Amino acid sequence: MRIVVIGGSGHIGTFLVPRLVRAGHMVINISRGTSKSYVEAPEWQQVRQVIADREQEDRDGTFGERVAALQADVVVDLVCFTLESATALVSALRGKAAHLLHCGSIWRYGPSRKLPIAEGSDAAAAPIGDYGIQKDTIARMLKEETAAGGLATTSLHPGHIVGPGWHPIGPLGNLDPTVWQTLSAGQPLQVPGSGTEMMHHVHADDLAQAFEKAIEHRDAAAGEDFNIVAPTALNVRGYVEIAAGWFGHPTALEPISWEQFRGSTTPEHADASWGHLYRNHCFSIEKAKSLLHYAPRYEPEEAVLESVRWLIDHGHLRVARPLTAPAN
Repeated sequence: MRIVVIGGSGHIGTFLVPRLVRAGHMVINISRGTSKSYVEAPEWQQVRQVIADREQEDRDGTFGERVAALQADVVVDLVCFTLESATALVSALRGKAAHLLHCGSIWRYGPSRKLPIAEGSDAAAAPIGDYGIQKDTIARMLKEETAAGGLATTSLHPGHIVGPGWHPIGPLGNLDPTVWQTLSAGQPLQVPGSGTEMMHHVHADDLAQAFEKAIEHRDAAAGEDFNIVAPTALNVRGYVEIAAGWFGHPTALEPISWEQFRGSTTPEHADASWGHLYRNHCFSIEKAKSLLHYAPRYEPEEAVLESVRWLIDHGHLRVARPLTAPAN
């Protein structure tokens, strides 16, 4: 098939595009041309590159027609963040493409009520924050589009994406590198909240697998939305215990209040921690396993360890002592 990937040079595309090439598809990657994939792969030599500034072309009302002109069988949209942008693309592709796949986010769900959270259930409150609200609105629009007999669409909603080349969401629900320095030194880590709040990661290659499966199983995927996460989720206490063990240290938690935590870090890190831990997310993947035959390879701690190891090995993360955990 002829597959267009929008934003294929980022986290997900790093793994998805080579997968699609290996499966025998003709792949066209649309990107701004400002970055390369995080992991090199020979398959990129077979990919046609199209340079485009989506934000500007969305403002001009030309982006959808650019994509439609490529005459793809499948379009995978990895970088759509507003209902207006999504609606414009759907309108341009209606009748001109067989299948549109959209990358959503688990933040389409608000704080958890029951765990795990399944698609279409009442297990989570309404989304909070503009990003989550937009992702939820887009997913609902896509489902309605297909149900009404329009374009075949599928939305996949990943957890906290992890992989080599970028920082993972850490044990406190933020990207603060000093967390890893503290753990590697065996020092007590100040933890807000109860320590039982959950985060649900997914390795970028497992997410890429899910997109590939949705393309393969178009009839089962059309009109559906899927949670795409690791088989299990980590809570704060367990994440700290596992991560400290990677450096040969026992767990050392120092419980503090949220007020104390906000006074000990930057507003950016404090807000990120609150955003992740307040939601307290853990998801079911039974729907993706049943309809798409999704089979994630990575447990969350394995995915995070791979990311942390890459950052240390490439000089992007300073730690007090080397990792003692074996490589996967």
